[in-house]
Amino acid sequence: MSDIVQNILKGDQRSIARLITLAENNDKIATTAMKDIHPYTGNAQVIGITGVMGSGKSTLICELTRLYRKLGKTVGIIAIDPTSPFSGGALLGDRVRMMELAMDDGVFIRSLGTRGMLGGLTSAVYDVVEILDACGKDVVIVETVGVGQAEVDIIKIADTTLVVIVPGLGDSIQTLKAGVMEIADIYVINKADRPGVEQTIAEVESLVDITCSGKDRKTPVLSTIAKQGKGIDVLLQEIEDHRSYLEKTHLFEKQRRLRYEAELVEIIRKRLMSFIFDEQTCKQRINDLLDRIGEKKTDPYTAAEEILGTILK
Repeated sequence: MSDIVQNILKGDQRSIARLITLAENNDKIATTAMKDIHPYTGNAQVIGITGVMGSGKSTLICELTRLYRKLGKTVGIIAIDPTSPFSGGALLGDRVRMMELAMDDGVFIRSLGTRGMLGGLTSAVYDVVEILDACGKDVVIVETVGVGQAEVDIIKIADTTLVVIVPGLGDSIQTLKAGVMEIADIYVINKADRPGVEQTIAEVESLVDITCSGKDRKTPVLSTIAKQGKGIDVLLQEIEDHRSYLEKTHLFEKQRRLRYEAELVEIIRKRLMSFIFDEQTCKQRINDLLDRIGEKKTDPYTAAEEILGTILK
């Protein structure tokens, strides 16, 4: 076992940060370290928080974290920000907004750029969750980018998924659309001091009545004012109740299996893409095929079959 892994298992913050960076960069050291870390994972409670931009997700996370710390639990926070498709950079502003928590030794915050990955997450998020789990964090909170209706990958990694909604978005039918509204384990109507909150709650509850008909658990609809710390204690209790429900119904194991499946597929995807674009011989073949496609001597489907045929030999 390497020194970096031993230090992470002891909770060393610098080693945690270093391995996360290596994992983001697909470094071979990270691959070896993640193999050693895996047996020490599976203890942390993973909470996913998603919702549209401006719904107050970061403030909600701050208040939840404060409450967990009062209960003596350590917390890891993964805040995902969009990466620019033009410059390749990411603002990573969530870490700035949570700076007041960064002084707490029981809290580890890391911002990650999506690096072009769709679904509201980043490809390194599975590794980062396992690193924070292995270092002893009791709770790991994953905040997705400000999402629309299609970014639902958070359910592949979280034990409990919170969908945060705010009143006054200007589209009352938005709550009835398919996609992100279907993944919630708990609905949180944040900024409940805004006008129109009653209508928003009624719409979401109407949706819950339809989608949860005949099920043994009805998805809770909670209202919070995160900026004032209101409703956070009730939210935390609902999160704990959901974990108890997963364990009681044996859905917890199914949820974890879904995470490992998603992680396995992502590792395979990254390895394949790395081989295709980094291997010199394969890269030259792609360039030749691109020329042939442009000259209409072949088509993209035939070209893809040739590349895959080379890899799978």
